[in-house]
Amino acid sequence: MGVPKKDIQRLDKFLSAQLGITRSEAKELIKRRVVTVNGVVGKLFDMKIDPEKDVVCSEGKEVTYRKHIYIMMNKPQGVVCSTRDGESQTVLELLPDSIRHDGLFPAGRLDKDTEGFVFITDDGVLAHNILSPKHHVDKTYFARLEKPADEDDVKAFESGMEIDGGDVCLPAKLTILDDAHEVLITIREGMYHQIKRMAQARNNKVLYLKRLSIGNIKLDEGLAPGEWREMLHKEIENI
Repeated sequence: MGVPKKDIQRLDKFLSAQLGITRSEAKELIKRRVVTVNGVVGKLFDMKIDPEKDVVCSEGKEVTYRKHIYIMMNKPQGVVCSTRDGESQTVLELLPDSIRHDGLFPAGRLDKDTEGFVFITDDGVLAHNILSPKHHVDKTYFARLEKPADEDDVKAFESGMEIDGGDVCLPAKLTILDDAHEVLITIREGMYHQIKRMAQARNNKVLYLKRLSIGNIKLDEGLAPGEWREMLHKEIENI
């Protein structure tokens, strides 16, 4: 049985995606005869390779195949979760050119003034599963409120409250910390400004918001605002 067509790639496209370079730069490497496929110099831009089986080297170094890229970022305030923005810096612009490529996007947005865990990937299927309420992937936030929270707020969150505009939220978990102005909030959906609107429905206001986890993966405490790291595939399985 032959290799499925979807697994076959052009050599120049493979190099561009895996090295984080432009297609023109990939072609230049091939022109310079510094790219090999299974030990043989690759001379054609459109040479077909199976990235899961063929060994591709560039300038003597093996090019590791990553079908998808998964990135954990600690988003700082003032940065927007978008692939492009005419005014503000985007989370993608915090990544180096070597890893940024077409198809990479933030899976699930944080408001411009919200900090914390942003998941960036080019895996559209996984992103859909994370964002879809029916898959029940929890997202947990730390929030500082203008007024102290109480047990009535806890019950309101658990009941699935109605917020402005008539939207009804799925049941959420509100945990009051030692200082009742500080809470943990866990939701499984991502309506526009949802946590802020939920607080508003309880006659309160969010002063500070930070996403701490997505599914079973917690934000790496070693990442300062604006820093990022690639995630291991075994971590992704825990989502």
